[in-house]
Parts: sequence; C-alpha cells; structure tokens
Amino acid sequence: MDLNGYKCLLYGYFEFYELLLEEKSMRNDKENLIVKLSFEFALEIIEFTELLESLRKYNMANQLFRSGTSIGANIREAQNAESKADFIHKFKIAAKEIDETDYWLSLCEKAPSYPFKIELRNKLMSIMKITTKIIASSKTNSSSNQQIFKSSN
Repeated sequence: MDLNGYKCLLYGYFEFYELLLEEKSMRNDKENLIVKLSFEFALEIIEFTELLESLRKYNMANQLFRSGTSIGANIREAQNAESKADFIHKFKIAAKEIDETDYWLSLCEKAPSYPFKIELRNKLMSIMKITTKIIASSKTNSSSNQQIFKSSN
C-alpha cells in the first residue's frame, strides 16, 4: 500500500471515530443511576473473584464473575432496547442474574473457608430494589398505554 492508501485508511478511521462519538451523544448517555451502580458493582465483583481465585476457589469465582458482571451488561443492553417489551425483558434477565449472584454470595457467607464481603451484598440489594421498581413502573406505564390505545379505538 502506498502513502495515499495509508492516508485514506487513516482518514477512514477518523471518520469512524467521529461517527462513534456522534452515536454516543445520540443515545443520550447522561448519567443513569442504575447503569452506574451496576457497572461499579461489576468492577467490585471482578476484584472479589480475583480474591477467590487467589484462594484457589475457581468454580465459585467463575460462577460469581459470570452472574455478577452480567447484571450490568443486561441493564446496559436494555438502554438500547427496541421496544418497551424488550426493555422489560432485559431488566427481568438482570433481575434473574441478581438473584443468582445473591445465591453465590450467600454460599460465600455461609461456607467457613470462603471470604465474604457484606458491602457486595448491600450494593446488590440496592441494585435489586431499583431494578424491581424499574420493572414494575415500566409494566404499569406499558399497560396504561395499552388501555389508552384500546379506549381510543
């Protein structure tokens, strides 16, 4: 490839980067509490699972890593849902992951040879409460919209 080819390639990368920045601003990425909390929780889960691995608790570390980081991934995916039903569905998946993460943390709490951090449980319960309210209010808003649509026909 000659110099002009590299310049075109480089120019293409810059255009792509500008499009990504534009897309991010179109998504309206203003601070979103549940996205922020679930992301921070995932970071803490990563740190805790590294501790478990250092203690050779590989199976628990793997299970906790998967469920604990999946919460934030599903909540973030819900931000780009294609419909209200899709949004609710993704939050319901996050709620299931919250329940599974609580299970693994409970095992850590009760098993004498495992470490446990109460702060993780407390943060998880906060995320659970917010997630439950989002699901409930989204369902209520969805059924209200359906009632309005039915009554206008």
